[in-house]
Amino acid sequence: MKLRTILTLLAAVLAGPGQAQHVLPPGRGDDALLEMAKAFERNDRARLAQLLPEVHGHALEPWAAYWELRARLETATPQEVQEFLTRYAGTYQEDRLRNDWLLQLGLRRDWATFAQEYPRFRMNDDPQVRCYALAVQQQREGASPALAEEVRRLWFAQRDPEDACTLAARGLVGEVGRGRLAEADVWRKARLATEHNRPQAAAAAVEMVEPEALSGLKELNASPTKFLTSRVFAASRTRKELVVLALIRLASSDSEKAAAQLENKWGPMLSPEERNWVWGAIGKQAATRLEPEAAGYYARVSRDSDLSDDMLAWKVRAALRTAGGPQWKSILAATDAMSEELRREPAWTYWRARALMGVGGDDRREESRRLLAALASPRGFYEQLALEELGHRIVLPARPAPLTDEEREAARLNPGLARGLQAIALGLRPEGVREWNYTTNLHRPGGMNDRELLAAAQLACDSQVWDRCINTSERTKVEFDVQQRFPTPHQASVVRRSQDIGLDPAYVYGLIRQESRFVTDARSHVGASGLMQVMPGTARWTARRIGLQGFKVDQLNDRETNIAIGTGYLKLVLDDFGGSMPLAAAAYNAGPSRPRAWRNGPVMDAAAWAENVPFGETRDYVKKVLANTTAYAALLTGQPQSLKARLGSVGPRDASLPEPSADLP
Repeated sequence: MKLRTILTLLAAVLAGPGQAQHVLPPGRGDDALLEMAKAFERNDRARLAQLLPEVHGHALEPWAAYWELRARLETATPQEVQEFLTRYAGTYQEDRLRNDWLLQLGLRRDWATFAQEYPRFRMNDDPQVRCYALAVQQQREGASPALAEEVRRLWFAQRDPEDACTLAARGLVGEVGRGRLAEADVWRKARLATEHNRPQAAAAAVEMVEPEALSGLKELNASPTKFLTSRVFAASRTRKELVVLALIRLASSDSEKAAAQLENKWGPMLSPEERNWVWGAIGKQAATRLEPEAAGYYARVSRDSDLSDDMLAWKVRAALRTAGGPQWKSILAATDAMSEELRREPAWTYWRARALMGVGGDDRREESRRLLAALASPRGFYEQLALEELGHRIVLPARPAPLTDEEREAARLNPGLARGLQAIALGLRPEGVREWNYTTNLHRPGGMNDRELLAAAQLACDSQVWDRCINTSERTKVEFDVQQRFPTPHQASVVRRSQDIGLDPAYVYGLIRQESRFVTDARSHVGASGLMQVMPGTARWTARRIGLQGFKVDQLNDRETNIAIGTGYLKLVLDDFGGSMPLAAAAYNAGPSRPRAWRNGPVMDAAAWAENVPFGETRDYVKKVLANTTAYAALLTGQPQSLKARLGSVGPRDASLPEPSADLP
């Protein structure tokens, strides 16, 4: 669907009953709107106010009005806010401004107005707004166990000491009783913050229970080794907790030193829970650095339930990476101790099932099969592996029943979807994506149902907005439209180029789907461009290697050039790693030097290796690229496929093979 068609469609939709009386013709006001977007980025309030009248009647006027008011929201009157909310009722921009207004009301401690406006908040996806709402609820109704548990969860997840969740937590600390946060909860927050190198968040927590300890906290943050080797003793609760924080801090840079300090000096002075937490922190840090001692550190933990979910996840990874093969009993114990929410994630469901099978016994084998059967599907990495564990190959399901004319028309006439498409068409992709996602996911509780999602996804597919097509279709719970989830745009170019240089087209499609979702002008935060997200320096190097004459970096957003360079580089990387798709995918994402180091260690199942990739982004990337590749192979060939065959095993480089390319970027 071309831009002019989208603009005409949107004008017709928004000119319908109940919408603005005056709608600008397609194209009119676009320049002013784009200039307003730039003015909002630089917080130019005067320019926003000057341009706003020029976009009156534009299909995207709600965005313009939002930018203008949001830029001065701190000084806006409640009447101005209410006029905006009334004028743009039912839109994403109304609820977006309500979100911003609720945060302002919380900062102002205007609880009466907050309580009046909060029930109208539809998105309900901002943890800070929710924390303010819980603080208001506690003031009006008193504390309760359920309220305290929600505050605890939100506060623990908070990375920085934001006002709202800190306020809600502080209100529940200090008074002993049901529905309160205990002193142990506050110290746990300080531990989590220290583990993630968030000293300000740790200090905000410590100040709640022991302001006098802030000087000690500052000292241990400056030099944990100096703090731990000084003449201090863990006699009081506060001193013990500061020692725990110092050991956590030391483990982040040197797990061996932290282990020695715990074992030789501090262990006898700490409680079993404190020792377990520190051993878990040491084990996690060692595991993230792929140190072979990680599993041994975890073995010093006497009770896994004392560990955080993050520590338990890394305990499983460390147990997968041991030289003698996976430690199934350790994996089973770690997944037993995980929260129910974490244990339900596909990764830990799969590895728990494998551990049950590895430990053996009729009851365990039956539970393993039950877990695998509940997980198995072509939807993702571990879902596909579960299918293969049950003896099945990956076969894509038949497409759902065709969309009816009524279903297609409802999507076409949805103002939020139409505004999202127009914003994307005009180059306002972040705004368009947010409006589209709000419309499909949050406009009403639970979001759209499966059939509505399929219709919305098809509208995006027909408009060649492939990222919204894929992401929207992926949200269906039962229906599975393979052509929406795994589209094949530019098929002639991708297949021809891949086959010419000896690449599997399914692998190329799997990588493009993860890199850019087929957005040709995509640009990453580090400067990678185009369909295959190639960095400028990598592009110049690859162009020379593949003989592409006269290449200039500004050609990277040209589709054919991007495919030529991206596939050329991928082939060079794949050859450098001996044809290993997991290693090549990791190298494409994180650069070749890192997976060269990550492969050192025991020879292991590549699924276990991928789960141990230290970078979360790359770990997720490798798994998704390989799952995508398997699905695309099934789609392109029409034949059952194996993810396991593509994964193979990973271990140190065979010394008999040629040395890796020294100049591969």
